[in-house]
Amino acid sequence: MVERRRRTKHAKTFRERLIEEAARFREAAEQLPPGTERELLMKRVRQAESAAEISDWLGKPQAAPPPSFGNLVKIS
Repeated sequence: MVERRRRTKHAKTFRERLIEEAARFREAAEQLPPGTERELLMKRVRQAESAAEISDWLGKPQAAPPPSFGNLVKIS
């Protein structure tokens, strides 16, 4: 018997969920004093925002990479 994969229907797009997650992390970080825990939350903010940019970029065929990627991606 093959086990079926559970699927979740999301009401919001992947990008919207990433932006909301970044906002939650940013809000939590603002409540903390400067230190390691705050920096880890801010790192998560940057990761979520970068993932949203990448998702946008990948969704547009033939689009140039976002300027924030700098020299990470070569255009051929």
